[in-house]
Amino acid sequence: MNKKNEILFNKYSRDDLKKQLEAESFDRTTLSFYKYVIIEDPFSLRERLFVEWDKLKIKGRIYVANEGINAQLSCPKPNWDLFVMSIKSIKDFEDIQFKIAIEDNLNSFLKLTIKVKKQIVADGLNNNEYDVTNVGKHLSAKEWNEFMNSGAVVVDVRNHYESRIGHFKGALRPDVDTFKEELPLIKKKLESKKEEKILLYCTGGIRCEKTSSYLKHHGFKDVNQLHGGIIDYAKQVKENNLENKFIGKNFVFDDRLGEKISNDIVSNCDQCGRPCDDYTNCNYVDCNLLFIQCEKCARKYEGCCNNNCQEMSKLPNDEQKKIRKSRKKPSLSSFKKSIRPQENIEERNINTRL
Repeated sequence: MNKKNEILFNKYSRDDLKKQLEAESFDRTTLSFYKYVIIEDPFSLRERLFVEWDKLKIKGRIYVANEGINAQLSCPKPNWDLFVMSIKSIKDFEDIQFKIAIEDNLNSFLKLTIKVKKQIVADGLNNNEYDVTNVGKHLSAKEWNEFMNSGAVVVDVRNHYESRIGHFKGALRPDVDTFKEELPLIKKKLESKKEEKILLYCTGGIRCEKTSSYLKHHGFKDVNQLHGGIIDYAKQVKENNLENKFIGKNFVFDDRLGEKISNDIVSNCDQCGRPCDDYTNCNYVDCNLLFIQCEKCARKYEGCCNNNCQEMSKLPNDEQKKIRKSRKKPSLSSFKKSIRPQENIEERNINTRL
């Protein structure tokens, strides 16, 4: 990679961006999409998209690579038709399918970020371990429910913190932090089930593309994936009056951190243990730990994950910067980025002053 993809970027502070969103007089549509397709010059596409979408006031996080595009964004509703035209005008993007969020009118992103990456989803695989043109069968929500009822093996292709607040009933949920860790672990856990029907699901479908291709390459005979992921499943369930087999929230990678699919609460506050499924990031910027916090604890700890962070968050910004500069690691999140329910936040092996 080179500096070329840094030519166009956001120039405003977080506070300024929040004020801009609050001043908007229109609603937004939150959506995601992806496509595996050969992009000869991802840097040029990155610049084109930034110029066009910045004018349309689009906010979001978009990754472009030689292997395709992966996007999560919000679009002003008055600019929707122009946005669709922008996508459809790009060669091989004409058939891209949008996954629209089921919760509307939410400010899910603060700024527009478009980056050129080696892969649109980091998987740690060698090129000879998968073929994205040979993937599992895509299932509608109705087909998915039918196969679940027949006893198929259901696998959650997401990280532990995602499945913690919501998942399909009875799904295999690997306890991993990254997609790279998950692929070999899933293969190992399913080794004795190569002849059985496998059902894969993720947020919007992109991780299932790689996983199904990977499993088929390693001899699994009947690999299937939920078309459009949890996002589209929820939409199909609502539109077609189907049974909803997903319980809890769907974790999303924007400022919302979760989208309610059912009224079930399947997790607990990491500080007091009350039923809760509201994720937050520690209010002490140098920590930024992802954890579950109820409203009562949010008030008690002022949005922080423990007493140390609460104390540190009140220091002047200049003092916080000095502490960060003196630290051996760039930030506390270098130690841990998300908490597991069996861990005690107050007794984490992190000294916030180091």
